Amino acid sequence: MGPLTGLRIIEIDGLGPVTFAGMVLADMGAEVLRLTRGGNAPAAVFDDVGGEVLHRGRIAVPVDLKSPEDRDKVLALIAGADALIEGFRPGVMERLGLGPDACAAINPRLVYGRVTGWGQSGPMADQVGHDINYLALSGALYPMGAGDQPPCPPLNLVGDYGGGAMMLVSGVLAAMLEAKTTGRGRVVDAAMTDGSALLTSLFHALRARGLWSDTREANLLDGGTPFYRCYACRDGRFVAVGALEPRFYAALIDGLGLTPEDATQFDRDAWPALQTRFTALFATRDRDDWAAHFAGTEACVTPVLTLGEATEHPHNQARGTFVKAGIVQPAPAPRFGAHAAPVSADRPALPLDQALADWAKPAASRVT
Repeated sequence: MGPLTGLRIIEIDGLGPVTFAGMVLADMGAEVLRLTRGGNAPAAVFDDVGGEVLHRGRIAVPVDLKSPEDRDKVLALIAGADALIEGFRPGVMERLGLGPDACAAINPRLVYGRVTGWGQSGPMADQVGHDINYLALSGALYPMGAGDQPPCPPLNLVGDYGGGAMMLVSGVLAAMLEAKTTGRGRVVDAAMTDGSALLTSLFHALRARGLWSDTREANLLDGGTPFYRCYACRDGRFVAVGALEPRFYAALIDGLGLTPEDATQFDRDAWPALQTRFTALFATRDRDDWAAHFAGTEACVTPVLTLGEATEHPHNQARGTFVKAGIVQPAPAPRFGAHAAPVSADRPALPLDQALADWAKPAASRVT
């Protein structure tokens, strides 16, 4: 049982951050009903992208939200829910008769979580976009990548999942906690532009103190230093070096056969030449040879693993960071105790009428 056991959440199925947020909430023990597109509606938007993992732990309930009959049944489900999460563009849920006001009228304590790219208000609220666009406008994209290349998008981890899904999850959890005390829900407006901007807080602080420039690959944490970046090895694979603190840096240069006099850490003028030396040194051995060489030291040198290699690493295996549930996939995180929570597979679809009847039963007797 997870810490959210007993809480009931309606997820209006979609792609991107809503799906990830629904997975996280279910991993934490919430009972999540994932309302999928039914009826004659085109299914393109609801294609099963990553469903074997991202849909785990929830029951799928096909509905036609344009059908008055189905909409009334969905409202009946909402009447008994603690929260609803959705990721449509502003106004879509209102036009379907399922907006915050309609839901609050039947369930005043409902927390209504909304995640969009641009937010529910502002001059761009109705525009389309994707993760890369939201990152671009938030300022989070510009610092990423090599200095002589265009910015490089960090997969969809920062916008969709960090600035979107995880901000939605934290906002919904905070609002549900409040609703337990006040009996009143809230609308949670999670915009990926807002969330991505929030994630850049450190760099705004550094920039205000003159410690961060707008030049890519010229700063402490963007690969601009020789002691915080990745290097290619003899076999074409890579190591990551994160020797920020002086004692960690001392272990790094000792392991590379250098002396402090050869490689002063904070002489910015010497960084380009020092990076060239590090590049040449790391190219003399294979990646795993370097990993073994630095194992157990404070040099902060680790192999850069592929997705497949990460599942086989001894540390990840010892902790159960990845589990096999149908396919190998990341285990729930964070942990609430010493061990990772078990993974629940995505569940067979449940007819809307059965879901409605089951929703009214005590938790112990519901379909699981």
